[in-house]
Amino acid sequence: MKLQLANLGDTKLFTGYAADHVMVNRQRFDTSIVVHAAEVRTDWVVPEFNALSEADFEYFLSLRPEVLLLGTGTQQHFPHPRLYRALTNAGIGVECMDTSAACRTYNILVEEDRKVVAAILL
Repeated sequence: MKLQLANLGDTKLFTGYAADHVMVNRQRFDTSIVVHAAEVRTDWVVPEFNALSEADFEYFLSLRPEVLLLGTGTQQHFPHPRLYRALTNAGIGVECMDTSAACRTYNILVEEDRKVVAAILL
């Protein structure tokens, strides 16, 4: 699905998604990515949902978001709370949803100037 935006500016927004990719500011990504308003990161290397570890969630502590949106692919999955305990202990909310919902929710929150990070598993 394509998402239409009038003016992207420098803010990173999802402009499309499908089962095998997402698009940020019209650039296609076929691997897991991390997106926040200022940048897209490709250094969060998680091959699949079942491979998530505590260290994968600790990666987000330095970004200091208000909320982390975890896009888990075409279906919604929930990691064990012990995996993201460091985030909740730091006051960072963790929301798990399918990738399409994560993309849409991220766009809404970032346009509200919220400190949101989307971690998308593909």
